[in-house]
Amino acid sequence: MTDKKVWFITGAARGMGVSFAKAALAAGHAVVATGRRPDAVTRAVGASPDLLVVRLDITSLAEAEAAVCAAVDRFGGIDVLVNNAANFWAGYFEELSPEQIEQQLSTSLIGPMNVTRAVLPVMRKQRSGQIISISSSAGLVGFEFCTAYSASKFGLEGWMEALHAEVAPFGITTTVVNPGFFRTELLSRESTQYAAAAIADYAERTAAQQAFWKSQNGKQAGDPAKLAMALITHRRRTSAAASLHRRGRFDRHRGAEGRSAPSGDRCVSRALVVARAR
Repeated sequence: MTDKKVWFITGAARGMGVSFAKAALAAGHAVVATGRRPDAVTRAVGASPDLLVVRLDITSLAEAEAAVCAAVDRFGGIDVLVNNAANFWAGYFEELSPEQIEQQLSTSLIGPMNVTRAVLPVMRKQRSGQIISISSSAGLVGFEFCTAYSASKFGLEGWMEALHAEVAPFGITTTVVNPGFFRTELLSRESTQYAAAAIADYAERTAAQQAFWKSQNGKQAGDPAKLAMALITHRRRTSAAASLHRRGRFDRHRGAEGRSAPSGDRCVSRALVVARAR
């Protein structure tokens, strides 16, 4: 396969991360699948000579740097980073403690920043790469009972928006994915925590919200496998467009006629993918 790339995926033990890892392997790519429990990642993704499983708690910059070093040692570089790992602290703002909100931001905002900080030196040296961050529809619209989660995802959106201009000159593209309701394991007990009901004024609504969210686990309309295949296609097209752009700049520099940058070049550098459940 001439287009074989190295994918670095966080949160690959469950949910979308497993689908992303399997899809990349099936497409002939090499995959660095990470998670806090490597044994769970191995069981979920399966065995492959193109697979490297590495422990990574994304809230630790030191672990992110160690995981990136392991990836480079094994495969020589990293072409695609998928910031997928996240959790969900559900509850009304007044009932969420400052510590719970800090934990939400630490995992869903600072965590992707830690991993990206560790990967960027590799991509800058290569003068190529793609950073894909999994956001949410809650990163576009605020929802009741999701104040902490929306804060983390809105922050992710703003950070990626600003980052694209900083890294584009190095041949690095960025993509934000905003899924709707997909059948991931985000709503399972392992990923969702609820604020303690502590304020009488919220009690009736809290009970209704908890019942709703718990009832949705595993029943979401969106298929993670289809989203994973869409990402594989998107990466291929983005890579091809970016290569065409770089060749056009090179030809013009030599004084040849060259090909101008493709229309909508900004969307090549910072693509926004809104994935809706169907």
